[in-house]
Amino acid sequence: MRDTFVRTLFELAKEDRNIELVTGDLGFGVLKPFWEALPDQFINAGIAEQNMTTVAAGMALEGKNVFTYSIGNFPTLRCLEQIRNDCAYHNANVKIVCVGGGFVYGSLGMSHHATEDIAVMRALPDVVVMCPGDLVEAEAATKAIAKHHGTCYLRLGRGGEKRIHKELKNFEIGKAIPVRFGERIAVFSTGAIFEEVEEACNLLAAEGIYPTVYTFPTVKPIDAEVIREIAAAHEMIVTCEEHNLSGGFGSAVAEVLAEMPSHARLMRIGMHDQYSTLVGNQKYLRDQFGMSGKKIASKILEQLK
Repeated sequence: MRDTFVRTLFELAKEDRNIELVTGDLGFGVLKPFWEALPDQFINAGIAEQNMTTVAAGMALEGKNVFTYSIGNFPTLRCLEQIRNDCAYHNANVKIVCVGGGFVYGSLGMSHHATEDIAVMRALPDVVVMCPGDLVEAEAATKAIAKHHGTCYLRLGRGGEKRIHKELKNFEIGKAIPVRFGERIAVFSTGAIFEEVEEACNLLAAEGIYPTVYTFPTVKPIDAEVIREIAAAHEMIVTCEEHNLSGGFGSAVAEVLAEMPSHARLMRIGMHDQYSTLVGNQKYLRDQFGMSGKKIASKILEQLK
């Protein structure tokens, strides 16, 4: 997703000189084509995320469309006050980009894990929260937030994510995307965890269970219409996210269901109000916290007994 984002932004920036990219002193290997071709639209703010965000807000209030770029939770948690006060409050045209949502940087420990960022960013008024599930969604999301006026958060994987879609037509912020239609169970996924959801669905199919599957590249604003429609036609909804359950994607779905008079029951899969004290690669940590394809399938089968 990282390379797709940079390539897409580069093409957009060549056509729109108001697009600026500000990095927190990293990503130079992948960003090199951008700064070499568009040096006047690129800034290295150094390892100073609070300054990076405030500079971006100032540029945006002078008419620029600014993308800030860093890894893990650095572009959100380290500079949250600046995002809230300088960007979101003023509806500044700043797009905050995280490369490495969830356990992408799992081997570097909890300081580099982005497992609370969706909840934090979702809580800020008027901030759009995007978590694409594959390269096609990442490209479409980048184009969409570039057109959107206001503060946005784009949560990306680092690379190697499986492709869900051949192409996407009529991509919109705030709209979920159907992957397949089944019966009884619906699985909602946001972000790069979709590859585990796909494995889980294949395992369920071997047991004769064929869920409806949607990806939600937008967590905020959530697609309440799809949630209500699916909840009325299915016995159970399962949400999957590489994130803490408190305030995350599953919580956003639960908020919609709570206002319905009757609905499908909900099972949320993610981290249970905890930090990771483990160190390892992304696949290992997903499995340890019950988010691997096998463990997602096992949890669903247990609920159906």
